[in-house]
Amino acid sequence: MMKARRYLRGSGRVLVFVFVASVVWLLFDMAALRLSMNDVAGLQLKERVIRDQQLVRQQNRATRAGRRGFKHPVQRMDSAATRPVKGPLGSHLELAHVYRQGGRTEDKNPRSLHLSDGHPPHEGEAAQRNVTPKRDVPPKKEAVDLDMNAMDSEDTKGIDGSVKVTLPVARSVDVKDAAPIVQHPSDPKTNTKGLNDPKAETGKDTSLLPSQRRGEDARNKAPEKRVGALGQSDPKETPRPAVESQAGQPGVHKVQSLDMTNAPRDARAAGQFGQPAVAANNEKAEVKKRWDEGHFNVFLSDRIPVDRAIPDTRPETCAQKLVHDDLPSTSVIFCFVDEVWSTLLRSVHSVLNRSPPHLLKEIILVDDFSSKDYLKGQLDTYMSQFPKVRIIHLMERHGLIRARLAGAAVAEGEVLTFLDSHIECNVGWLEPLLERVYMDRKKVPCPVIEVISDKDMSYMLVDNFQRGIFKWPLVFGWSGIPEEHIKKNNLTISDPIRCPVMAGGLFSIDKKYFYELGAYDPGLDVWGGENMEISFKIWMCGGEIEIIPCSRVGHIFRGQNPYKFPKDRQKTVERNLARVAEVWLDEYKDLFYGNGYHHLLDKKNTDIGNLTEQIALRERLKCRSFKWYLNNVYPDMKAPLVQAEGLVFNRGLRKCLTLQHASLSFDQCDISVQSQHFNYTWMRHIRQQDQCVSPHGPGSGIALQVCDSAIPAHNWFHKSSNSALAEHLMSEFVSSHMCLEAGPQGDTLHLNPCESRNSFQKWQFTHYHAL
Repeated sequence: MMKARRYLRGSGRVLVFVFVASVVWLLFDMAALRLSMNDVAGLQLKERVIRDQQLVRQQNRATRAGRRGFKHPVQRMDSAATRPVKGPLGSHLELAHVYRQGGRTEDKNPRSLHLSDGHPPHEGEAAQRNVTPKRDVPPKKEAVDLDMNAMDSEDTKGIDGSVKVTLPVARSVDVKDAAPIVQHPSDPKTNTKGLNDPKAETGKDTSLLPSQRRGEDARNKAPEKRVGALGQSDPKETPRPAVESQAGQPGVHKVQSLDMTNAPRDARAAGQFGQPAVAANNEKAEVKKRWDEGHFNVFLSDRIPVDRAIPDTRPETCAQKLVHDDLPSTSVIFCFVDEVWSTLLRSVHSVLNRSPPHLLKEIILVDDFSSKDYLKGQLDTYMSQFPKVRIIHLMERHGLIRARLAGAAVAEGEVLTFLDSHIECNVGWLEPLLERVYMDRKKVPCPVIEVISDKDMSYMLVDNFQRGIFKWPLVFGWSGIPEEHIKKNNLTISDPIRCPVMAGGLFSIDKKYFYELGAYDPGLDVWGGENMEISFKIWMCGGEIEIIPCSRVGHIFRGQNPYKFPKDRQKTVERNLARVAEVWLDEYKDLFYGNGYHHLLDKKNTDIGNLTEQIALRERLKCRSFKWYLNNVYPDMKAPLVQAEGLVFNRGLRKCLTLQHASLSFDQCDISVQSQHFNYTWMRHIRQQDQCVSPHGPGSGIALQVCDSAIPAHNWFHKSSNSALAEHLMSEFVSSHMCLEAGPQGDTLHLNPCESRNSFQKWQFTHYHAL
């Protein structure tokens, strides 16, 4: 203790003070350094949180838009197609985002030509697929690898030798990664008056939007194209552009993602980029008033530019596909009657803007005797600026089917492409269709039909794995491809899809092949059933129908037809379907008639016309049977030839109906006895071979007669909607409810008033297929 006090005296005290101060200073310094480090880490953490929040908001926007109609899990979603425009964004930036351009090609033509190189290949893309011609393909057509992505990947094969396919991974595209689209300014002389001026709709003024007009030079050089009533003239041939061979394969090139406009698009325009258009509250009365003009929102349609941009909804790999340089040319045929002005123009512009010019031989507009004035002289004047557009004005109403035949008759293209008049073709839509025809002239390709909302005109994507089918009685519908079929064939989202029945409104077909098949049945009236007829004809007579996922066209699906039928609409469709059934369904036509069309069997009330030429055509083409079609094209379709079959058991007698010595009686049930086997057919006959159970009259006995669908006495209701009499056999021959009843002794069979609890009136077949 004494020693410590001695050291703390004098200079020692100073030394201790300095030491303690140094330690305290060091501690303060370390604390300050730690606080500084925490501040830096905090700033970094804050920045990271902000970035994460922004990313989540972007994903939420894409998800909300995706719920509106973009359903497939592997589809990309472009935020530019759904994000509201804020601030002074240039239209070129928005368009680049929508179309995902990977490069740009500039043309000196006043209509700028935008060519996309697409995105780099995915690492997990499908292995190489070779497409080979199947029939009638000239030797010069060599099958090529149509997938650029496959060139850098190795074949991955399983033990069984099958090629394993990996679907593309969904990803979004950043605006900064997309090259801007080059658009040339419009001619200063171009009129800037809006298309949808009220005067234009009444036919008093043909003033047009800049987006609807081409340069003055183009208008001066464009002779008026008319066919039939308007005369006819031929446009100059569009020279085929020189396309540099790619990937070391001469004669092929990537699909061209074209979109040609005369002036930059207005990014703020209603419905631009396929976004929903909106009407103000004070405009909703006008919306409702004009709805019946087209049975969709005509008011909003007229506000949307006729050359608006829409999102590129193709699968990712489509931009990398290769097609041949020497594809056939096509004539695009639109048939219409009283079509809405703005939708008709938007349909035509979408074809002109997004089709390679050297492949588009012409656009033929067939006016099926429209009553609207604007579809006469005003339409002629407007279309005269486009040399490739021809117009046929029919002098009387022919209906869709014969109007298409009129357009096909004057078409000069090697391929006919039929489109509805309320569509919008997407980028890269044409070449994939023509490529399939090039590889096999008997292939009939159809684009994926996407949805343009009838309420807000927004453009919505549909599921890729969809195909056209039918249900009885020949009702068209859409159905997903069975999962086992996708796995078995290693289908990717860009592979062609075999389609049992086409929708009928949008497809391409080799012109010569179309006429080899006999074109459409000229006996079909107006509209309805033509898609069934040509679908069965194509498949059964050696062709194939495909849906091409890399070709996409938006379509306005209307609740009803805005035009009137020359005859009763329902009777017209039923008559057409009956013609199809009689010519193409063979014995399966009973399923058509038995599913609600029994009344068509009465020839006194329904005249389906002469079928001699159509039956002779089928024989001349050596077409296959409808059973072959069901087994090979549509095997998942259930088509039992009878509703029920086997033994006919009576619950009261506990015995079965049998045929003995040409008369009906009862015996102990024995499945091995053929005389006890009966069919309950779609014609509602109780039939054994060609003999049908038939009553002589109320209270009288029952006999067998040669079956005749036109005789009501042969028809029996069984398992009908009346649940109390579900097990009864009720005669259609009498007006009151009379049922087939077995005598208590089993020696008689007669008609008596129906009694729900009478067990002698209850019957049961061994097997039921459709009841």
